[in-house]
Amino acid sequence: MTPTDRILPLEGVDNFRDFGGYAAADGRYMRSGRFWRSAHHGRATEADLVTIRDLGLTAVVDLRRPRERESEPSRRPTGFAGEIIECDLGDRAEAPHVAFLRDTDLTPASVDAFFLDYYTQAPFEPRHPILFRRYFQALLGTDASVLIHCTAGKDRTGLLAALTHHVLGVHQDDVLADFMLTNTAARVEARAPLVAEALARSLGKIPSDTAVRLFLGVDGKYLDAALKAITQQSGSLETYLADLGVDRAAIIKLRDRYLT
Repeated sequence: MTPTDRILPLEGVDNFRDFGGYAAADGRYMRSGRFWRSAHHGRATEADLVTIRDLGLTAVVDLRRPRERESEPSRRPTGFAGEIIECDLGDRAEAPHVAFLRDTDLTPASVDAFFLDYYTQAPFEPRHPILFRRYFQALLGTDASVLIHCTAGKDRTGLLAALTHHVLGVHQDDVLADFMLTNTAARVEARAPLVAEALARSLGKIPSDTAVRLFLGVDGKYLDAALKAITQQSGSLETYLADLGVDRAAIIKLRDRYLT
């Protein structure tokens, strides 16, 4: 698939796309139409719900905090019977990026530092290993078709997509390309001026152009920071995955099931 082919242009859900189909281990390819990622579904239209229903999803992983889910409750297709994977663990504080937008100067340097810190901590945020483990259990438990999402579908979702790619043997160049596709799928260039105006009105301060684009999109160095943090704290990516229940036997099973 070309990058454009991956994107499903829904009306009320941003950054919706297929992250399967990549060349993977042993000369095989990830199955297409089985791995989806997106932003939240709180504003999904009726037409969007029909499109999502037709994907035949067996599981949806909502990586958001409880307060985020309450603020933008997910809309589901009528009669949706798939597994919903969520986690209420921990505090009910606002999302870190909300506090950052309100309380800091929104310069390029401050935004860069925020995201480097966020990605370094994200693999070990107490909710995330729980959610990641349940996600891989869903993939191991049945021949699944899954959707993973957070609020913008780029940071937490991007990390879990990258872990999935690693498990299935996708080359690092394609892992990064999929991560960076957010900048196209989320229409960063088109949305940035409007978001900057909205932030200026609501916060009473003018954000830097770089800050707006980083909050809407991604930079590859942040994913790299997360993967390096995993190696430093867990010893290796393989050890981190094994702690999630994805040991060598599980990897073989996942590859046999989801590669073709």
